[in-house]
Amino acid sequence: MKRLLDACVWGGALSALLAAGHDVVWAGEWESDPGDEEILALANEQSRVLVTLDKDFGELAVIRNRPHCGIIRLVGLSAQRQATVSLQIIERYSNELSAGALLTVSEDRVRVRSAKE
Repeated sequence: MKRLLDACVWGGALSALLAAGHDVVWAGEWESDPGDEEILALANEQSRVLVTLDKDFGELAVIRNRPHCGIIRLVGLSAQRQATVSLQIIERYSNELSAGALLTVSEDRVRVRSAKE
């Protein structure tokens, strides 16, 4: 499962995911920010799960019905925890993400919204 880390995700998460053998790109390395719609479209075109801190992607996916390959939204996690939690979520919820689910993840809760909701 490939991932695209939004620019707002800690850059150290990129190193941790790469070290764990994941195919991941980080928008923070791009020359400019193309905006949320373009980031979501690019993630979808490349069959990547989007990892973000930004709740606007949920609106794009749910309300505006933009296609995607799964979204993980990290809420209230310290920068250092973002990588560890991302790895745990990817491992535990790979089936749901492969089916296009939206996951909202905090330290004490994971909310899964299936692609069919």
